[in-house]
Amino acid sequence: MSRSPASSGLLPMPGSPSSSWALYRARLAAVFRDTDASVLAAFWLFGLINNVLYVIILSAAQDLVGSEVPKGVVLLADVMPSFLTKLVAPYFIHKVPYWLRVIVFVVGSSLGMFLIALTPPDKSVSVKMAGVVFASLSSGGGELSFLGLTHYYGHMSLAAWGSGTGAAGLVGAGLYVALTDWFNFGVRNSLLASAFLPLVMLVSFFCILPRGPLHQGQRRKEYQSLPDGDPAPDDVEDDFPSTETTSSLLSPESGSGTNRADSLSQFQANMRRAKLLFFPYMLPLLLVYVAEYTINQGVSPTLLYPLESTPFTEYRDFYPMYGFLYQLGVFVSRTSIAFVRIRHLYIPSFLQVGNLVLLTLHALLAFIPSVYIIFVIIFWEGLLGGAVYVNTFAEIMHNVPATEREFSLSATSVSDSGGICIAGFLGMAMEVWLCNWQVQHGRDWCKRIEA
Repeated sequence: MSRSPASSGLLPMPGSPSSSWALYRARLAAVFRDTDASVLAAFWLFGLINNVLYVIILSAAQDLVGSEVPKGVVLLADVMPSFLTKLVAPYFIHKVPYWLRVIVFVVGSSLGMFLIALTPPDKSVSVKMAGVVFASLSSGGGELSFLGLTHYYGHMSLAAWGSGTGAAGLVGAGLYVALTDWFNFGVRNSLLASAFLPLVMLVSFFCILPRGPLHQGQRRKEYQSLPDGDPAPDDVEDDFPSTETTSSLLSPESGSGTNRADSLSQFQANMRRAKLLFFPYMLPLLLVYVAEYTINQGVSPTLLYPLESTPFTEYRDFYPMYGFLYQLGVFVSRTSIAFVRIRHLYIPSFLQVGNLVLLTLHALLAFIPSVYIIFVIIFWEGLLGGAVYVNTFAEIMHNVPATEREFSLSATSVSDSGGICIAGFLGMAMEVWLCNWQVQHGRDWCKRIEA
């Protein structure tokens, strides 16, 4: 009896480890086929450097304001300017060429870090916060601009951007610890060294990123629609297939015809676009960020256990570990977008709200028996948050017509900063409330952190 190719060893048996690995390699090859490595490198560096200063500033919060000022103040100063930038800039920033934006954002980020680092210790905290605001404005403008730029370079550029932003959490926190503790640079010199990091974005944009797709795409904008509103034959090629429902996501009157209208008409069209983006994309992204940053800033500082039942020797060690696990989850999920897609954004958003409810109830009632279970939940929290972020923009690239896509990617970025702002206020109130509740019920561990 002749044997089949699978049984003869020519092909791996379905379900076997070799079969799974072969399928994985085939999919990996398909994902990266025809993908320019320089595009991946440039967008990964954009994501890393644009977000890493945000993480470094939060890591230095205690050193910047001391123990008398709530660290939530640093969070708000680090986020609110970015939020306002993302709220307003998408409606006019398209008039500014990308090369000029990158230069302005690099200069603003570096100036902000220099202002923070060079402010004498005896000066007011408000001067340092002014530096944080400069860096935040530049980071917000950079995020909406680089997300818009992915429109010209395809879905793999979005995957690289997402992976870079996920890595920023790990690199930023680790770099600050390494500079201040391992190399003994001190806070001032560490922040001064960080001020030169934005220069990497200049190298990425002017030396690494191929400029052809950007130039071609911008030239095609001038004649990307025919009079009847149908795309011209040489329009920018979609990276994901369009469907009947997705092509009608935004109203025809808000299409490329507004390119020929005056500024007021274009602004009104953009406002209509933003309204139509809210429920499918902005709201789930807003929800997940409100939930996860409320956990990170307000709940996790109170998720404490007796030291003898944990791997820690001090109560202040809990929070950095939670932060690391969260950032690790974010990095993993944002990097996985090239292989795993989530279409229904509300499901992980509601799961994140469930995490907030679960951990808040535990902070009140202490029913989770082990800190190691908390570790798993925090890592899961990071996975959900990173997944919603990167899949939101992947869905926009998949669903929104090419003529609307650049604006939609930029405008939707306001949701994450908006969610962090809301969570900043909620977190400051919840941390105080939960800590006081625990003290009243015989668990005073949260007070020992300041001891």
